[in-house]
Amino acid sequence: MGRPVPRLRWVATPPPGGPAAPPPAPRREPYLGPPAYRVPPRWGFPALAWRRPTSIPGVDDLTPPPVRVRTRAAVAVATLWTMTALATAAAGAEVFRYTLLVRARSNALERDTVVLSDALVVTGATLALIAGGLAVVVTVWWLLAARRAAAEQAGYRPARDDWRVLPLLLVPGVNLAVAGSVVAELEHAALARPADTRPRPGPLVRGWWITLTAAGLLFAAAVAWRFRSGVQAQADGVLLTAASDLAAAATAAVTAVLVSRLTGLLAPIDPASVPRLRLVRVTGAPEPSRRTRPSTSRR
Repeated sequence: MGRPVPRLRWVATPPPGGPAAPPPAPRREPYLGPPAYRVPPRWGFPALAWRRPTSIPGVDDLTPPPVRVRTRAAVAVATLWTMTALATAAAGAEVFRYTLLVRARSNALERDTVVLSDALVVTGATLALIAGGLAVVVTVWWLLAARRAAAEQAGYRPARDDWRVLPLLLVPGVNLAVAGSVVAELEHAALARPADTRPRPGPLVRGWWITLTAAGLLFAAAVAWRFRSGVQAQADGVLLTAASDLAAAATAAVTAVLVSRLTGLLAPIDPASVPRLRLVRVTGAPEPSRRTRPSTSRR
């Protein structure tokens, strides 16, 4: 029996350094016309108007500074007016408690009246503190955008950067002195005054600064007065707390007016007042050219 012959397979390869073989030509299918659907498709582009992108990963905020300032100002003003109402209500609750204290000197008070007074005082103080914290946060949030918009409009940067101003605005006591100078610089840039002149606050900024300082001092006095003992000291503490609440309400109201005024200087165009345009018809335009549909296309 002979030896089996091995099966060999010869493979031809180009020699080294030779040109590479061209890739095979792609097979082109004949054109059969536009796609056809058994039922009308329900997919498509959303019916939304064009707008600027708001959140793109890895890209900075593309919203123009004036638009950003006006958007944040709307939130800040609404929060400040809410704080004004709540602080005024808290002051009314303190005045009601003081009235009961005066009546208790000669007459006995009903239990339900005392419980109602305590509930009003605690609820009013809690809501006022929460609204005050939110008002501080959104106002500082607006201030950072306003400083950038003012720098772009005036053509020069503020004397202190945001990372230096922000910690000083959050330190109790120090913020009363720093806030006035920061807002005065913002008003100076918003009015497009020269960079080499010293900022001089206007009447509204001066009034706001005085109101803010008075509210801060009254709040500190009201907190310190709570550590005193005695019936008369407690009664005086109620009046001092009511005065502190009224000062906080006045500060919030003046701050809302100040934010609106500076926003009007930085972004004088109100987007709500701009008329919206709508395409009704097109006249004089050439008819679009359409290719003849092949007879082999399927619908």
